[in-house]
Amino acid sequence: MNLASISENRDIEKRIAITPEIAKKYINLGFNLTLPNNYGTYVGFTDEEYKNLGVNFLDNEDEIIKNSEILIQLGLPIEEKLSFFKENQTLIGSLNTFVNKEKLENLKLKKINCFSLELLPRITRAQSMDILSSQANLAGYKAVVEAFQVYERAIPMMMTAAGTIPAAKVLVVGAGVAGLQAIATAKRMGAVVFATDVRMASKEQVESLGGKFLTVEGSENLETEGGYAKEASDEFKKKQEELLSETLKKIDIIICTALIPGREAPKIIKKEMFKNLQAGSVIYDLAAVQGGNTEFTEVDKIVEKNGVKILGEANILNKLPVSASNLYAKNVFNFISNLYDKENKKLNINLEDEIIEKTLIK
Repeated sequence: MNLASISENRDIEKRIAITPEIAKKYINLGFNLTLPNNYGTYVGFTDEEYKNLGVNFLDNEDEIIKNSEILIQLGLPIEEKLSFFKENQTLIGSLNTFVNKEKLENLKLKKINCFSLELLPRITRAQSMDILSSQANLAGYKAVVEAFQVYERAIPMMMTAAGTIPAAKVLVVGAGVAGLQAIATAKRMGAVVFATDVRMASKEQVESLGGKFLTVEGSENLETEGGYAKEASDEFKKKQEELLSETLKKIDIIICTALIPGREAPKIIKKEMFKNLQAGSVIYDLAAVQGGNTEFTEVDKIVEKNGVKILGEANILNKLPVSASNLYAKNVFNFISNLYDKENKKLNINLEDEIIEKTLIK
């Protein structure tokens, strides 16, 4: 089978979908792999490295699309590229079904199989394919590093002859994969860490990493069957706001990671709460692209309010493209291995398989 990938729009996406390590695995499975010239050069993977593994290269990406049976990407290709897709081809990536609904509908009408990996079910068998978890892990780590870089004081407690410098106090909002990694990273760097989440199951995980979980009085467990957070009630939000407002008086750095799949990010750090934050505090908002967890977050800007700096980037993983690409490529390879019938050398789109059924755009 002909497997391929084309270049992403490098202005917004620096990750790649196929690394040399994974290219070798595809070829060993029997795939004929084609990439465009300079596919991974900008992240340190030369064409020569791929060619030595048996990868084919073409200069014309339109031809690559036309000749492929399976195309692997990070995001949905631009509309101009989509016009080259033909019947029975398969597109695999993080296709952002909520934003690209109409484009995906058009591809479906052309009888193109589109698999969007952010829709993977949270089951044990799918863990090795879970792009949200692998990428969120890196995002949580990098958010802490970026926030600490902007924070103009020391992070760990330091005892000196001139006096003691207290440890920075970090609040992590949302204790999913990104939040838990943020907690672990901040703790390793010597901070005192607090965390909050609408899912009570997070309490044990937070505490196992050395964080202090902020429990809202009379908390309900706001977790879907799939393990994601769901919308909180107005009463819960009010209690959470009161608890946060009081906590913010002693916090130096806030890492926001709270997201509800397919919805605008919940506004958790409200405008009036900023009066409780000390000047010099820093907020890194990982939810920026979905509207942000604060009232003032702006994508790709450092906003300053009352002496508090608020950071939020469209794609923080562009700052870790090699690590992020390595993990993403492995996730996709594991997904294709589950989809591929090795005996008959073809894809087996078995809708009785929950992984395939949930990710296929229908």
